Amino acid sequence: MTKTLYAEFTVKPGSEARVAEMMLELTQHVRQEEGNELFLPYTREENPREYFVFEVYRDEAAFQEHIRADYGARFNEELARHIEGDGSELTWLLPVE
Repeated sequence: MTKTLYAEFTVKPGSEARVAEMMLELTQHVRQEEGNELFLPYTREENPREYFVFEVYRDEAAFQEHIRADYGARFNEELARHIEGDGSELTWLLPVE
């Protein structure tokens, strides 16, 4: 079964350009992962400091491989300094069948 989620976070004022750069770099890495099926980062039209990232992985093993990637760890470590709150809010999704 696929592993599907979305992540949301709000960028602190003044960090918009850096986070956009970081997100583009992360997107390139994640989309090259064998088990990644979708990685779609967005900002909200009404507030571009608010991010919404939709992610789909082939299965749990592919998601775990994604979590262990060193570039992801570096991204999350730096991101923590640029966002409001304690980190990204993750929402896990299941297909309607």
